[in-house]
Amino acid sequence: MTDIEEARDWQGRLLDCSGCERYAEREQGRCRLGHACVHDRYARRIDRFFRWNPQLAKAYLDHPYFETRAVAAKYVEVFLLARLVDDPDETVRQSVAQRLPLRSRHLKALGRDPHREVRIRVAERLELGELASMIDDPDYYVRQIVARRLPPGQLVRMLHDPDPEVRKVVARRVGAEWLPTLAGDPDLGVRLEALRRMDSGQLRRYRHDPDWRIRYEVAGRLDPGELVALRDDPEAAVRELVEQRLTGGEDQWPKAS
Repeated sequence: MTDIEEARDWQGRLLDCSGCERYAEREQGRCRLGHACVHDRYARRIDRFFRWNPQLAKAYLDHPYFETRAVAAKYVEVFLLARLVDDPDETVRQSVAQRLPLRSRHLKALGRDPHREVRIRVAERLELGELASMIDDPDYYVRQIVARRLPPGQLVRMLHDPDPEVRKVVARRVGAEWLPTLAGDPDLGVRLEALRRMDSGQLRRYRHDPDWRIRYEVAGRLDPGELVALRDDPEAAVRELVEQRLTGGEDQWPKAS
């Protein structure tokens, strides 16, 4: 099947250029059936049409097909985007969130959008001074983005986030004074992230941790003079690592995971 034969609109009807309001653009080579068409059901063909004719995008902000509105939002003047902030389709609102000015009140409002993909776009773009408003977002991935972008001094509010993946991000970035708190986290992965940022002096207190994987991490990073206490560790992997380091073979040890 050729591109022209499969060219259909959003309702599945075969496209016919003869009655199209954009026939003049066709005559000027600024659209092509099955390749660049504002009425096609495929977003990439709609996008190509607006790329060739960006000045026409504002005429389609109320089009019944959500893909047409979403693509048109990429090309219209920024001041027109406010019309689409409350669009019923999240794909359109995502497109708007990607282009709104950073200080726009509309962008901040979209941070409370019911759809996670919209809020993800907002969390990726919102100015740091406004980002703390999304610390308690219901979606873990949105909160991960917030934890990656917030200044370290503001991450204290996320030390006890309900999701361990978020707390891992916090453990990699929060101020060193908070690492002992995260080293006591109920999730092993979070604890390990915290320990990996500690200095030898801080690690000493974890030499007898009940989890062998914590002791293994400690054994790999403690100063050699502190390792004697781990020589009789109940876990063979820990004892082997201690012996390797004490005998000069520490370059070969793998990290605990």
